[in-house]
Amino acid sequence: MVLPITLTFAGAAAILNIWLAARVSQLRARHKVSIGDGGNEALIRRMRAHANYGENMPLVLILIGLIELAGGDARILWAAGIVFILARLLHAFGMDRPSPNRFRAIGMIGSTLVLLGLAGWALSFAYLQQPRAEHETIIGAGRTAAR
Repeated sequence: MVLPITLTFAGAAAILNIWLAARVSQLRARHKVSIGDGGNEALIRRMRAHANYGENMPLVLILIGLIELAGGDARILWAAGIVFILARLLHAFGMDRPSPNRFRAIGMIGSTLVLLGLAGWALSFAYLQQPRAEHETIIGAGRTAAR
């Protein structure tokens, strides 16, 4: 089974990851820091933007994939993926600026809301919209037994 929404956002996420890594490498080269952060605040910020992305992106992609597989509304999945990618771009640019700033805040809030929304949606599929397995037999009000 092909999951076009998941595949699209996995590709976009990979490109964004490469871009974030390149931004870290650019500062490493400029400041001659091979390992660690060298105490350079700009490098620390870019490293954290990249790491934070790596912490959030896999969960979003897994949830998009599983919800798409479960038959979730494609329009909502497309919107969630687009908002997540844009939020992560804003977060990355915001991390280059002194705190607090709107880009970072919007990026974090947007990412968190997408993750929270997808998590809730996944849970609703798991517990509210779960079809009965073929081997189950209804034996009473909402009760089933395996055949």
